[in-house]
Amino acid sequence: MQRFAAIPVPEEPKTTFSIGIVRGGTSVNSIPFETSMDVDMRSESPEELDRLVEAFLSEMDLAVDQENATRSVSQGSIELELQLIGDRPSGFTPVTAPIMQAAVAAAGLFGIEAVPRTSSTDANLPISLGIPAITIGRGGLGGRSHSLDEWVDVDPEPTVRGLQVVLTTILAIAGLEN
Repeated sequence: MQRFAAIPVPEEPKTTFSIGIVRGGTSVNSIPFETSMDVDMRSESPEELDRLVEAFLSEMDLAVDQENATRSVSQGSIELELQLIGDRPSGFTPVTAPIMQAAVAAAGLFGIEAVPRTSSTDANLPISLGIPAITIGRGGLGGRSHSLDEWVDVDPEPTVRGLQVVLTTILAIAGLEN
């Protein structure tokens, strides 16, 4: 786990990973009969994601081999079992795409500076199929997403402006003007 965590990932294309959950054992003084960990890996680039997955698998195979070489295997050797628990496709919509331009323009109409960025959302599926797609925030402020101290400001004014941006973007893409 430590060796995998030390693997460098590029800032461009955006690539991230997290060892989010580690489990094992039933008490502090017993040898676990099973251990597991959940690892989340993401990238804008399918090739970079493949590289990261290969690095992960290589480190896990090495860890299993090292554990079996240094511990007694008289009761059985350590084995690695992989289970895919999610497979969100990679990709991004270029800022030059009409849908992106419509969203940026719509935000500007309501005094919001749009800052396109990459994230893992439901838009990943159509993007992976070659269909330009975006996700627009709900408006307003928030922070620390997916953490115990995630927060959102529920002030209605910026939320309404955010919803206006969404509706204006939809109407622009549908071909309606004014």
